[in-house]
Amino acid sequence: MSDGFLGYRTSFMLDLVACALVVIVPLLMYSLYVVKYRRKYVQHRNLQVSLGAILMVTVFLFEIDLQWVQGGWENVVAKREISTEQLTIARTTLHWHLLFAISTPFLWCATLIYAFKRFESPPQPGKHSRLHKTLGWLSTIDITLTSVTGLLFYYLAFMKPLL
Repeated sequence: MSDGFLGYRTSFMLDLVACALVVIVPLLMYSLYVVKYRRKYVQHRNLQVSLGAILMVTVFLFEIDLQWVQGGWENVVAKREISTEQLTIARTTLHWHLLFAISTPFLWCATLIYAFKRFESPPQPGKHSRLHKTLGWLSTIDITLTSVTGLLFYYLAFMKPLL
C-alpha cells in the first residue's frame, strides 16, 4: 500500500504507528491504575510486557517500511508537497520526537529487565520497588512525550492545512 488508511497521504505503517501512539498512553495509565489501586502485580507485569513487545514489533515493521519501502520520511512527506517552512517545522518536531522515541525502549527495557531480575515470581512489592517506580515513571513520561511529539509531527506533516 502506498497511502495510509486514515485518509492522508502517508503510508499504511505510519498510520498504524499514529494509531498506536493514541492508544499506548491510556493503556499505560490503565496498567498503572491496576498496580497502584488494585494491587494486581501480575496483571501489571503482563500488560507492560505485552505493550513493550507490541510496540517493539510495530516500530520494527514501521522502520522497515519507512526506510526500505518508502525511502525515508521525507519521501512520505513529499507526497503532500508541503512548503519549505512547513517542512522545517515538521523536521524540528521530528527531531524532538526521535529524542524521546530512541530513549524510550532503553528505559522500558531497563525497567523490565530489572523487574524480572529483582522481583519475586509472582511479583510482589519488595526492595526493588522504589527503583522500579522511578524507572517506571521515567518510562511513562518518555513514552508520553514520544506519543505527543509523534502525533504533533503527524499533524504538522500530513494533516495541517498547507501554507
